[in-house]
Amino acid sequence: MLDRKSSVLLSVLLCASLVSSFVEELDDSFMETRGDDDIWLIKFYAPWCSFCKQLDPVWHQIGSELKSLGSPVNVGKSDATANTGLAEEFKVRGYPAIIMWKKNLKYVYSGKRTKEEIMEFTHRVSGPSVRSLNSLQLFQHAMSRHDVMFVYVGATSQLKGNFSAAAEHLIVHTNFFSAARDVLPKVIALTSLPAVVLFKDGTYFTYSEERDGELRLWINRERFPNFSKIDSYTLYAMGETGKLVSLVLLEEKNMCERSVRYKVLMEKVAADYRDTYSRNFSFGFMEENAFINGLMMKDVIVPTFVVVNLSNDGYFLPQGAVDTEQHLHDFLKGILDGSIPCQGGNDVVQRVRRLVYDTKLLLSSLFVQAPLLGFFLLSFPLVIASVFLYLCCKARGGAGEDEDASEQCKTVTNKKSD
Repeated sequence: MLDRKSSVLLSVLLCASLVSSFVEELDDSFMETRGDDDIWLIKFYAPWCSFCKQLDPVWHQIGSELKSLGSPVNVGKSDATANTGLAEEFKVRGYPAIIMWKKNLKYVYSGKRTKEEIMEFTHRVSGPSVRSLNSLQLFQHAMSRHDVMFVYVGATSQLKGNFSAAAEHLIVHTNFFSAARDVLPKVIALTSLPAVVLFKDGTYFTYSEERDGELRLWINRERFPNFSKIDSYTLYAMGETGKLVSLVLLEEKNMCERSVRYKVLMEKVAADYRDTYSRNFSFGFMEENAFINGLMMKDVIVPTFVVVNLSNDGYFLPQGAVDTEQHLHDFLKGILDGSIPCQGGNDVVQRVRRLVYDTKLLLSSLFVQAPLLGFFLLSFPLVIASVFLYLCCKARGGAGEDEDASEQCKTVTNKKSD
């Protein structure tokens, strides 16, 4: 019996040591001890952060899988509250923060905290910034895996240098490839080489410096599908492109007939008038409206249209019903010409209002989920304030009694002197 318990204990200890070996704990000495060619995927956490604790098992799974695949990526984690020097070096501002360090460049992950999403980010960023497609089969395989991809076609040139430089910085967001002309299908018409071709939405677009401006800015603007499902992570990322985000807000389940019609209307305008709107707007639909509720500080009634400006936390609402294609055109054009005003914003007043709204929302959810805790959090400041007022009143009363006693002493003294 003892042998069996010992073997079980040994197995548990062995598993624990294997799990810990997949993920290395890093401290402030990391920047001096790491190798120049090392690639690291690092999670910065705080011991009190509940989201960090939820990510722990996923993080160990990622470390285990990368190890089993023979990946060159080392997986680490660091307590940012203890290793402040390392956290400052990587400019950690929130928890958990996921950052890849590669060739003295830091790539910040901002997607969903799921194993699949983080692994996809890891494979994309850890490899070459620009991957070569040497055959039609490889090109078709890449097309089947990626919704958006940028391909450089042609020989060495200044354009290729600009493309590689853009890829080095934007690989965290999208996919970059290079190919010879004969690798691409013959139906893809290229008037001249070299060229940069964008593949998305079942079609392709060729970059023109005269029309599209700087290559890196164009890639940053175009790295999302023209119309897609958007969550809060994607919405933040879209804000980095400089575009406004045109949304149709829908129910999470069981869309009504009106929601279906709104979604089709938005998708049609995004596709048919891409040349008109794509430089200023990204298009999509959302089925989770908590972020928009917080932005507008009210519960949004769905379905509805809204355009969001992530650069200043502003938003635009239609001034009337949007039931036709023309109504939607009027709404978008009104935003561009300034006739439809921007609401919200991030000035001091709006920040205070948003803080009050978030606090009320937090307290109401606390009262629903944990009434005792909610009551304690609400009553505790009142109790402290009451005690403070009581002590102040008592102190003032004591001072008054001292003054009365002093006056009485003076009266008695005067009488004696008489």
